[in-house]
Amino acid sequence: MQSGELARLTGLSTDALRHYERLGLLRKPPRTRGNYRDYPPQALQRVRLIQRALSAGFSLAELATILRMRDRGEIPCHKARAMAQVKLQQIKQQIKQLLVMRKQLEGILEDWDSRLAGTRNGAPARLLEALPNGLKRVDLAGRLTPRDRKEGNR
Repeated sequence: MQSGELARLTGLSTDALRHYERLGLLRKPPRTRGNYRDYPPQALQRVRLIQRALSAGFSLAELATILRMRDRGEIPCHKARAMAQVKLQQIKQQIKQLLVMRKQLEGILEDWDSRLAGTRNGAPARLLEALPNGLKRVDLAGRLTPRDRKEGNR
């Protein structure tokens, strides 16, 4: 099947399929006489496997490692399981850090509500200036920022 058909069946773009080829996730398919990629039927199952693994949190680089092992006839099951175990531990740590951040924000909002209630209309409450020192910063992925890790704020 040509790349347009594979893209349509998987919901990916043809650019994504070419990217998967460059990373070694998909084998380079033979070309038609018109120089179009001609994927074998197994490519559809491979792309769907990649999509499921991405949904489970695996990165493209991790998948490339696992699938290359498979393609060489190796059995990457223990490696895949170990990667998933690391991901679970990271998620658990992120949840803990996000709970800390939630508690901090709840306290900040409570303080800000008090400040706003005591501020006359039209006067600045200077809420940002009232932020406490020593807050633990967390990036959007739930990890402590590099500065906080360096300072030991865990």
